[in-house]
Amino acid sequence: MEEPRIGVFVCHCGINIGAYVDVPKVVEYVKTLPNVAHAERNLFTCSEEGISAIKKGIKEFNLNRVIVASCTPRTHEPLFRAACEEAGLNKYLFEFVNIRDQCSWVHMREPEEATQKAKDLIRMGVAKARLLQPMEEIEIPVTPAALVMGGGVTGMSAALNLANQGFEVHLVEKEKELGGTLLSVNRLFTTNEDASKLIGPLVRKVRAHSKIKTYLSTKVKDVSGFIGNFDVTLGPSTDKGGRGEGLLSKENKIKTGTIIVATGAEVLKPLGQYGYGKFSNVVTQLELEEEMKTGKFAGQNVVMINCVGARVPERTYCSRICCMTAIKNASLIKENNHKAKVWILHRDLMTYGVDFESYYRKSMEQGVRFVRYDLEKPPQVIGNGKAEKVKVWHQLMGREVELPVDMVVLTTPLIPRADNEEISKMLKVPLSEQGFFLEAHLKLMPVEFATDGIYICGSARWPTDTVEGIAQAYAAAAKAAIPLRRGYVKPEAITSFVDEDMCSGCGICVPLCPYKAMELQGKNGKKVAHSITALCKGCGTCGAACPAGAITMNHFRDIEIMAQIEALVV
Repeated sequence: MEEPRIGVFVCHCGINIGAYVDVPKVVEYVKTLPNVAHAERNLFTCSEEGISAIKKGIKEFNLNRVIVASCTPRTHEPLFRAACEEAGLNKYLFEFVNIRDQCSWVHMREPEEATQKAKDLIRMGVAKARLLQPMEEIEIPVTPAALVMGGGVTGMSAALNLANQGFEVHLVEKEKELGGTLLSVNRLFTTNEDASKLIGPLVRKVRAHSKIKTYLSTKVKDVSGFIGNFDVTLGPSTDKGGRGEGLLSKENKIKTGTIIVATGAEVLKPLGQYGYGKFSNVVTQLELEEEMKTGKFAGQNVVMINCVGARVPERTYCSRICCMTAIKNASLIKENNHKAKVWILHRDLMTYGVDFESYYRKSMEQGVRFVRYDLEKPPQVIGNGKAEKVKVWHQLMGREVELPVDMVVLTTPLIPRADNEEISKMLKVPLSEQGFFLEAHLKLMPVEFATDGIYICGSARWPTDTVEGIAQAYAAAAKAAIPLRRGYVKPEAITSFVDEDMCSGCGICVPLCPYKAMELQGKNGKKVAHSITALCKGCGTCGAACPAGAITMNHFRDIEIMAQIEALVV
């Protein structure tokens, strides 16, 4: 192997690093390290200028290893690897050193120590880079079909997007009809358009599309495999199964290349709060919508109470769309009957964006009254058989007021579906602490999971209005279509490798692998471990647990890790 010629690019990251680490001093130190052929500093290495500097340095100084010392590999490593490839260098000959998150940010009050630590971290990176080996990625063919879980507005939008691109789509809905929660919604904010005018044509398009196979009263029972080659088992969502179009009476197996989770969320039913379940005229916003939709609503004095079951110790998050739902329904009540008196009792209002703010202001002009209450002094619903009045401490007036009511409407949050945990385990994708599905990265990968080939959109990810949900559906479909259109996938080469001569066949690695990438196979009359490259994510769990030391992690070999440790302690 040729002598290592290492190029080191140290980033100021604006003031994130440069304000606490003496970057010029670090660069001068790095130039003295063995095998470092070039070292320079950049204001923002991830900028077009910084990327150009890397590519120029590779050619000008004949570099065969590259190190970038900057922020986090989680967000920027693919960018720098791509720059190396464009300059003709194998991308696995690149090493990332994090001197922001692991240095400048945690040592803001110790600039001298932070500078020394940056030197240490880069010295360790150089020690490892000397031993890096080029690696190649394998190509795995892809099944040109997609599975969409959920037949609401986001699921149908994603399915139609993929189908219109020419891909076969399996659309699975556990209820007996398509449409999801929007079937119960009266009108959409901010246009006040009839919800059925959106959902009706969408359902008809899905049913008529030759590329979409719809399964009703059906749930996904099991998923195995990996991106490009998922084996999916479908079954009836109830014990009775079903008959008719799209209904399954028994299990059915399909193959799919990618999966989109669009299972939505549920509306909280606040049993025991503010007389709900006790007084017949205390309803939720969704129940009010159903009454308005069917023409059954009749109320002259309406009090709406926001944040019921949200932003409280047992459910700390804000559901985002609840305030606008309350304002929309209050505005529609006033629009249909200008003599009606409508109050919205709130802790504060979430009306983000110009359109929502304008809608909020218009509702005030219509005569909707807003009263701020304190969580320490919540409203009281008083009645006998039914709610008759609401007492609330008016924060601005500094006194208690009584409001007569014909109806009390409770604004409740969207909550995770009961089967989220089951789906999470089946797909091997994470949930947030609130119970919604957790995307890989809020900004950089907002509709993707860390598990390749599986995508997320709509309120399954977080409470979302219709417009946002459809936008996310298109984004998820666009991402899901990439491997389908390409026809193959290339898993990252940072995977585990098993030395079969050293393997004792103990099988410890098999249950420990979080990605189900390890299995036991029969070879030459004995059982040995085998790593499924397409599933392996290079996490190293199997290598750390192997008692025989038979498992090596490509790009993180023992010799490379030991070189880093020795560089630190010497």
